[in-house]
Amino acid sequence: MAWDTISPYNRGFREFTAAYEAFGFEEIHADALPFLPSTPGLVLDVGAGSGRDAAWFANHGWEVIAAEPAKALREEARRLHADARIRWVDDRLPGLISIHQLGLGFDLIWLSGVWQHVRPEERARAMRKLVTLLKPGGRIMMTLRHGPAPDDRPMWPVNAMELERLGLDHGLALRVATERREDQQACAGWSLNVTPFLFVTSRRRALSGAPR
Repeated sequence: MAWDTISPYNRGFREFTAAYEAFGFEEIHADALPFLPSTPGLVLDVGAGSGRDAAWFANHGWEVIAAEPAKALREEARRLHADARIRWVDDRLPGLISIHQLGLGFDLIWLSGVWQHVRPEERARAMRKLVTLLKPGGRIMMTLRHGPAPDDRPMWPVNAMELERLGLDHGLALRVATERREDQQACAGWSLNVTPFLFVTSRRRALSGAPR
């Protein structure tokens, strides 16, 4: 069965944009702020959505590559957050093929509410692809969303222990895992039971072999 996780974001791009933009980065991601690198660098925002997070990073001195596969959502984000420091790319997990073709290494890889869209059998490949994009000592920060999936948006359960194990298998060390909390972005008609986890990981060894 072919799972379509992109079309719902194209159809509902206005509603998604309004929901994402209703809250500021520092309000939604207060738990993450203490763990961001102190010096801005190059950040990859995977599943960049409305561009709210990408814009925050750009406004704080980061150069941003924003990967968003839903064209309508990506174009609306580009319109809302026009900034020379943000480069928009049509790409998605697990492959991130276009991102890899850029030949860049990232100081920070940021994923907010994305991992639940990656099928369990594809998560090892997705993690490998993310890790190979990190500079030595770089960080991956993500939130995990838990809760029932809407009928029109395929999602799969996520598990903190599974993610930690994947990270360790690919040369990452878990630094922080925060407690669950209510997702402020939930709204009528959406999954109301989604609550984020925050992970901060630093690359501790280079992976051998070429990425697949």
